[in-house]
Amino acid sequence: MAPFNLPLVWLLGLAAIQPGLALGQALTPADAAASAALPAAGGSNANAAASAATTPDLTKAQAPGPGLPPAPAVTSAEEPSWFTMPGDDFHYLIGASASYNPEYAGARRMSAGLKPMWAASWGKWRLSSSGGAGLMGFGLESIGPGSGASRDLLRSEKLRLGLSLRLDNGRDSQAAAYTEGLPDVPRTVRLRFYASYVLTPEWQLSAAWSQDALGRQGGANFDVNLARRLFRSSSSELMAGLSLSASDSRYMRSYFGVPPDSPAAKRLGQSFEPGAGLNELGLSLSYIRALTPRWMFNANAGAMSLLGPAAASPLTERRYGYSLNMGIGYRN
Repeated sequence: MAPFNLPLVWLLGLAAIQPGLALGQALTPADAAASAALPAAGGSNANAAASAATTPDLTKAQAPGPGLPPAPAVTSAEEPSWFTMPGDDFHYLIGASASYNPEYAGARRMSAGLKPMWAASWGKWRLSSSGGAGLMGFGLESIGPGSGASRDLLRSEKLRLGLSLRLDNGRDSQAAAYTEGLPDVPRTVRLRFYASYVLTPEWQLSAAWSQDALGRQGGANFDVNLARRLFRSSSSELMAGLSLSASDSRYMRSYFGVPPDSPAAKRLGQSFEPGAGLNELGLSLSYIRALTPRWMFNANAGAMSLLGPAAASPLTERRYGYSLNMGIGYRN
């Protein structure tokens, strides 16, 4: 049996109300004369209804006249149409990103990489790899959840609160010569609470706290970020950000500490057991552009300076560093 077609039944019902008048058909002279011959009782109401029915709605696209192209719908100048993503629809992005970063925080040697990038969102739920989250939103919208699985718990015009889970790959100490002989940091899952507040249309303040959810030496981090929109058009945006991060003693010991009985302590000639404190100060510049309504491109440049126990660690070869990242993706 064919499925029940409600829109078709509705249209047939309209035809039953006005038999002989097809959908979209203009009134013939005879029809117009018949309408004019209706009783005068209630005529003012009928005229008002007819006037309302024939008044065009300028917020909607109008039907084209004979030989004329369709008129576009009126859109808000504040919402670039290429970046409009309706709330509860399912959206996805697939692409690739290239990066050029220090081998580890404080390393002198740089490492280049190319990896796939993906993201998906459905209403308040999001799932993304590193770099994919930024291309699923636009500008300030992308600040907050980060990579992993996330969900907004509270969202208003200015305030946004949410939770996320993401995979932390830890550290393979054999991957870099300078960390060789240190204990590996196991992979774990991090629980992250994020919040953001729109100070003005151009400024946004955001913060996040993350914790090793499995207790695998990952510790806890706290980050705060101040973002400023520098430029925005219908297809591109340029933003700058200033960030500050701090970590607890567990995180500091795992990534910047040197245990006394480790081979690395003998090689370096010293051990180091840091405590909690400031970790990093960062400055970033981010550019995003819609090449077409479906293809998105972004580029990021960042400069950072290690602080506190992280800067004092014997593992830190260079206190200052920089990073470059580019990505391109297709979005439905």
